[in-house]
Amino acid sequence: MAVWSLGGRLGLRGCLGSGRLLRPRFQSRGPQGVEDGDRLEPSPKTPKIPRIYTKTGDKGFSSTFTGERRPKDDQVFEALGTTDELSSAIGFAMEFITEKGHPFAEELQKIQCTLQDVGSALATPRSSAREAHLKHAAFGEGPILELERWIDEYSRQLPPLTAFILPSGGKSSSALHLCRAVCRRAERRVVPLVQMGETDANVAKFLNRLSDYLFTLARYAAMKEGNQEKIYKRSDPLDRA
Repeated sequence: MAVWSLGGRLGLRGCLGSGRLLRPRFQSRGPQGVEDGDRLEPSPKTPKIPRIYTKTGDKGFSSTFTGERRPKDDQVFEALGTTDELSSAIGFAMEFITEKGHPFAEELQKIQCTLQDVGSALATPRSSAREAHLKHAAFGEGPILELERWIDEYSRQLPPLTAFILPSGGKSSSALHLCRAVCRRAERRVVPLVQMGETDANVAKFLNRLSDYLFTLARYAAMKEGNQEKIYKRSDPLDRA
């Protein structure tokens, strides 16, 4: 796995204006582990092919943005990986949403960009961070307030929720429910880091509010597409015997 730095490790494109993205500093090695700087420069006529693999994580360790080496199953990387999975799930849902021409696709892309900033904060554990690291990886309250505005806007247009609903309501809605479930898991991975003082509490708040937004948006998408949501019906105890 690559070393974390500012620019964008989570792999999302199109997030213009998002200044705290994470990018890996790739260190390509030649035979016998020779660093690039120790080798002869290639001819100007020979294009240099960038390497995606670095081999630095082959022994099960990876680096945070602060340069600290941790096992790949460390809580920091668990949180980072689940956040990446969430962004990927949102990207998948957007394929259905874009096909239907829903205008809130732009909101979801903005959320993907914000998840890049979440990754930046998570990859900067406070226990090993310097002040300069924390300044670049700070995560403010703005995205949380924006989600709350969007939730209120869609909630005003939805019928009252009088029963538990099952993930349903068409492809767009079901995909958003899947995003919501992944978001809840991401939140569960982040909360211990907040409790240990390793990351900003706003990160957990954002994910908590994001799951509410995704739930509300799933219902809104079902309504806009004219799809019926499936209602939870408790089975008869005799049927379970």
